[in-house]
Amino acid sequence: MTEDRFYEIMGRYADLRIAVIGDFCLDRYLEIDPARRESSIETGLEVHNVTRIRSQPGGAGTILNNLVALGVGRIFAVGFCGDDGEGYELKRALQQQPGVDLRSFVQSNERHTFTYTKPLVCEAGKTPRELNRLDIKNWTSTPGNLESAFIASIRTLAAEVDTIIVLDQVDEADTGVITARVREALGEIGEANPRLPILVDSRRGLKEWPPLIYKMNARELTALQRSDTEPASQIKQLATTVGRPVFVTLAENGMLGATSSGEVHHHPCFPIRGEIDVVGAGDSVMANLASALAAQATIPEALALASAAASIVVHQLGTTGSANVTQLRELLGQFDSVTT
Repeated sequence: MTEDRFYEIMGRYADLRIAVIGDFCLDRYLEIDPARRESSIETGLEVHNVTRIRSQPGGAGTILNNLVALGVGRIFAVGFCGDDGEGYELKRALQQQPGVDLRSFVQSNERHTFTYTKPLVCEAGKTPRELNRLDIKNWTSTPGNLESAFIASIRTLAAEVDTIIVLDQVDEADTGVITARVREALGEIGEANPRLPILVDSRRGLKEWPPLIYKMNARELTALQRSDTEPASQIKQLATTVGRPVFVTLAENGMLGATSSGEVHHHPCFPIRGEIDVVGAGDSVMANLASALAAQATIPEALALASAAASIVVHQLGTTGSANVTQLRELLGQFDSVTT
């Protein structure tokens, strides 16, 4: 990708309107200083003293963070949080992001705020070490009134936005934003708006999803296709079946993208430049694919931008990171100088 073409695509981002629909989480980092280790007088157990707390949007919120870093003009969040302290923190973190519209983001006393609490042991000169995570999730079905609110918001936004990003983050079906009803409505919206890019990613795979733009990893592709053939053959068949582009991440083997007609493109993985943490890489890929496609990038161009973003994010340790325009241009420039 030439520098002129890069800035041509990026120059369109400020005018984009993107909806992010799905499971917004609170990522709460508890930084522990091992030098302040104590023992509890009452129980005799070791006490971890927290010296700093960092909170930021996670899950669908990580996608939103990446869109903000790219300078996307308007971002509509469709999801929920609980009427609890974690919900207060999540809403505050979302409100602090420029260009974010929370009119379709619901706070409900019928739900807990989906929270990842991540204790980190932080020692000078060492990479932060994560202890066992503490999660807060919902274990009951999402109430019908919330489902109806999400569907109404999505239908309205479909006429206003340049693209829709959907993230199904929960492990238990129908306990988050993307229930069977919402998934069906997304299929209807996609059918009624064939030129509107709707990118979807689900933690539980995309077997029951309507034909939209799929993003998945190689394991999920194999499970969906029930095939042990090479990924390029699988993605070609899947893209022609759904009649939409399909994107597949291949870890150290890079990324594949197929057009709706089955033309397959590959972008290699960027070189590893030190220690890595893969948390958040998939969300950065999703944000960059969606933004690029909305800005009329080609499939190969979208793959290059998404691959660069993932490479930047995996090298950000102790946080769920994002990639901005300057970082993308710098890394792509280094890659181009090696490959040309």
